Amino acid sequence: MAARVTYTDRNQLRDGAASRTPLPGFGDAAGSIGAQVAHRWQQIDPLLPVLEPLSPGCGAGPFTTEPDGPLQALGTCEHWQGAPGSLGLAWGTAVRFTLAARIAGPDVPGQLDQVLSQWQEHLADVSGSGSQDTAAVITWPSRDVAGVPVLLRRGFAPMAVIAARTMSRDKARPGNPSVHGRDLATQPAGERLLIRRASPDDLDEVVRLGLEVIRYDAHFGLIERPDTPGALRLEAEQLLARPGAWVWLAELGGLPAGMLAAERPGQAAWIAPMVNRSPAAYLLLAYVLPGQRRTGIGAALAAELHREAQAAGIAVTLLHYAPANPLSAPFWSQQGYRPLWTVWETRPANAIR
Repeated sequence: MAARVTYTDRNQLRDGAASRTPLPGFGDAAGSIGAQVAHRWQQIDPLLPVLEPLSPGCGAGPFTTEPDGPLQALGTCEHWQGAPGSLGLAWGTAVRFTLAARIAGPDVPGQLDQVLSQWQEHLADVSGSGSQDTAAVITWPSRDVAGVPVLLRRGFAPMAVIAARTMSRDKARPGNPSVHGRDLATQPAGERLLIRRASPDDLDEVVRLGLEVIRYDAHFGLIERPDTPGALRLEAEQLLARPGAWVWLAELGGLPAGMLAAERPGQAAWIAPMVNRSPAAYLLLAYVLPGQRRTGIGAALAAELHREAQAAGIAVTLLHYAPANPLSAPFWSQQGYRPLWTVWETRPANAIR
């Protein structure tokens, strides 16, 4: 079971979701489009965030609807390249071109198509956009289905989902394991499951299980690179060094069987702008050994996080999963998570049709 399939680096997602400088030259028109999009999104999904002004991005564009018609859409492009040794390089391609789009409607498919055509022309002129280690990325609200046929027709595939679980779902559910040092009914007698908080002494085990997440999710778009183990070790070391780190190990009969790691709101500030509830926490990694799946261990780990988050007053927890992963979507749905955003990609970046 894998939790995190993040195709956008922390800084890239943060910058795209919470732009800092308003788009110059569009003034009231940009504000009007933003207000219309915000209203439409709230009707579609009340968990979607308040929109921030678009930033100029890479400086190309902005991409708009045709000049002979009313201005109903805007888009800008961000260029991102992963730093050597960054864990972000494991979550996707080394170079990513991200479209931030504001489509006001009423013709969402037509307006999105126009913006994508202009973005396609821009990427065709960017040196290296045909490299296999590049991607064109657009993060689109999961419930905004009007744009989906256009994305599919233009060659995009859904590579990741940002899923949310609100505190209203943080109530005990019949049949869900609620285990802390007690036996699971599905386990053979004598095999005792213990969920315990990890410490810095558990670093090697946390890294080992974290690498298994990446290796399994390599089937769905992650990339294990030569420096991935070292980058993961550094991240896990920093996480475990924090007092009361949200990292738990599941041990069955005294042997490791699974792991879950999460970020508190202070660490999860990079993804918090993607949802309108706060404070927000982020489920970073989760893994259960193949031979121990479907026994309730994953649910017990998730329940431990949810109890801790509820006690801390967390309003929403977020995570990533790959929609193509046959384990993730059904499991996280059972734990109360539902799609909020879908990350669509073409690889290489100039493969937009």
